Amino acid sequence: MDVRPAWEPPRPAVRRRADHTAIVGCDLFVDGVAVESPGSAADLARLHERARAQDGAFVWLGLHEPTEAALTRVAEVFALHPLVVEDILHREQRVKIERYEDMVFLVVRAAQYVEHERITATSEMVSTGFVRILIGPQFVITVRQGTVMELSTLRTDLSADPEMLAQGPWAVVHGILDRLVDGYVDIAAAMQTDLDLTEAAVFAPGTPVTVEQIYQLKRQLMKFKAAVLPLQRPLAALSGKQFADLPKEIRRYFSDAADHHAAAVEQVIAFDDVVNTLLQARLTQLTVDQNNDLRKIASWAAIAALTTAIAGVYGMNFAHMPELTWRYGYPAIMLVMLVSAGVLYWVLRRAGWL
Repeated sequence: MDVRPAWEPPRPAVRRRADHTAIVGCDLFVDGVAVESPGSAADLARLHERARAQDGAFVWLGLHEPTEAALTRVAEVFALHPLVVEDILHREQRVKIERYEDMVFLVVRAAQYVEHERITATSEMVSTGFVRILIGPQFVITVRQGTVMELSTLRTDLSADPEMLAQGPWAVVHGILDRLVDGYVDIAAAMQTDLDLTEAAVFAPGTPVTVEQIYQLKRQLMKFKAAVLPLQRPLAALSGKQFADLPKEIRRYFSDAADHHAAAVEQVIAFDDVVNTLLQARLTQLTVDQNNDLRKIASWAAIAALTTAIAGVYGMNFAHMPELTWRYGYPAIMLVMLVSAGVLYWVLRRAGWL
């Protein structure tokens, strides 16, 4: 019996559909107006060609944690530099701005305040995540890592301002950085409240705040500081002469964002000094408490040693000790022990040891 499969004509090659699971937003803007918003079903190559063929047009592509395969396909469409693709796939990046011929690569660190009832030794106060931005002549690509700083509301807000978007892809970059800096300011205000509450608790009677809680506050502040401070160089570059080819009006917007960011930086640096002071104050309080405890222990030990010494003398049972045969010897010695202990207690209490 012939069990070979029946012959079938060859099938035409099927073009595999691109993986767009990482696309969270895609718009084609012409003169600041979104003329096409296909979203995750975007034909990136067609949109890019259309943007290149029209003056005042650009594509805003938003990605969230793309895979290497998906990012490689995006790189082919927009002709991204291989080093840029490698940097995006590397999760931990420093904040920086780099130019690759006619394209600029910007890495920023977004932050988000985490609500909490009280500060504990393990509580999280600040959550951070990276946002990579690729800016070309006819496109801007945003790549988010984590859940911090979603850009859908920013996309909606900017779409409602076609005059701003008419200035090109750098208008999107300014919108992202402006919202990023506003987030820094809000987080700084929330952390100011945490610092005030911690400071009041440190110097309150009973001192319920532990060193571990203050140190956790310092760790969260360091995480926030690592997001805020490095942004100074990119903002200075965008508002200065390093990117002289940027439109003059856009550079003014970046200068305004840099001013707001400078205020946030000053506040964060001040927070660092306050936390260090609180930590030192709490450690000093612990040292003082330990010294007080040691003085109390030493005082009671001295009282016990005095009475023990008197009892030890009369416990030697020598034959010629007149007090041993005296009728009132025992109550007299007990009275001497009590009086001497009381006098020593009064002296130590007056000296502040008890």
